[in-house]
Amino acid sequence: MKTIDKIPISKIQRATKLVQTGAKVGVNYIKYYGDKLINSESDAKERLNQNNADDIYDGLKKLKGSALKVAQMLSMEKSILPRAYVEKFSLAQFSVPPLSAPLVLKTFKKYFGKSPNEIFDEFNATSVNAASIGQVHVAIKDGKKLAVKIQYPGVADSIASDLALVKPIAMSMFNIKGADSDKYFKEVEHKLIEETNYLLEIEQSKEIVTACAHIENIKFPQYYDEFSSERIITMDWMDGMHLSEFTAQNEDQNIANKLGQALWDFYMFQIHLLKKVHADPHPGNFLVDENASLIALDFGCMKIIPDDFYLPYFELAEKETINDPALFEKKLYELEILREDDSKKEVAFFKEMFHEMLSLFTQPFHTEIFDFSNPEFFDQISALGERYSKSTELRKMNGNRGSKHFIYINRTFFGLYNLMFDLKASAVKINNFMTL
Repeated sequence: MKTIDKIPISKIQRATKLVQTGAKVGVNYIKYYGDKLINSESDAKERLNQNNADDIYDGLKKLKGSALKVAQMLSMEKSILPRAYVEKFSLAQFSVPPLSAPLVLKTFKKYFGKSPNEIFDEFNATSVNAASIGQVHVAIKDGKKLAVKIQYPGVADSIASDLALVKPIAMSMFNIKGADSDKYFKEVEHKLIEETNYLLEIEQSKEIVTACAHIENIKFPQYYDEFSSERIITMDWMDGMHLSEFTAQNEDQNIANKLGQALWDFYMFQIHLLKKVHADPHPGNFLVDENASLIALDFGCMKIIPDDFYLPYFELAEKETINDPALFEKKLYELEILREDDSKKEVAFFKEMFHEMLSLFTQPFHTEIFDFSNPEFFDQISALGERYSKSTELRKMNGNRGSKHFIYINRTFFGLYNLMFDLKASAVKINNFMTL
């Protein structure tokens, strides 16, 4: 894979790169208008989506950082984005062009005052894994194999400007309007800033390892403070296959159920008992080892769940609440889904919309054992998301609704559901975490 010798760091450089990408997208639309005159509109639209996805991803992967992280987040929204975007943006999870060896050595020396070979017995300057915010290298120290994650230069300093550049696109995509829309972008900005603080990530990683060590069939690496800094993390090298690679070849249902149960217990334990959750559940953050145990990595994105959100959120998921119109409406107001300035039409529309969504999405919580391999359940979710994404009536209304905490909690559940479906876990005990 081709390496990168430099990353645009200044606001002007990064804005210029996005403008260049936008120009390519504009050309794609011109081609599309001609294409649909001589071919079917569906085929022309599919080619447009593919060309746009290629050009947008190619532009973002050169910027890296929060711009690429947003693409990674969007790749998990399978019911919102066309498949071409989902497939291309998902590469941001663990497969992007890495930094060149000279830039790696320069970055390392900046934060340690030494080259990696002065600290480790061996260090491979060629990355083995490159993602949106950092890339991983193999090192050896006292006979132990280590993974050294190095953050890309300038990533932490460009978060605010990057989000300002992608904000108009996001507002249009999710129909966000109104003066208080900034709360959502501030939530994302705050989390991205946390993700670039590797000292915080080490602290959070150790907390999770200690709190979740008792959960069966899940493993974690050990972290090393003496070989880490604010932009570099050193941890145990964990041998295993990326979850997406494993699920593509696994045919053993017992193993699928075992891994699915471990993954579900891991998340439910965090959400309900720790009230703090690993809010980045994509395949690149999980490995499967030779003993069919799950390995969890990368705890830079942790979401604290405050009680004033946790309580109404999970009360809303209860069947009794969903079936009680007055109580259901009350919880919608508590979670800021319904607003005091809504018209009667908006109240009726969003009550119906969220009742339909929650009646479907909360099904796993209404049974003791759930089959996450059932394609019908996920087809219904996709169909519902697609229907509302095309709703002209919804586009006329203010999509700026819901607590800011929804962003990462919903992201966690959507990501978790997708991972469970990919695993084809068919017999998952929903409340098993209570007995751990």
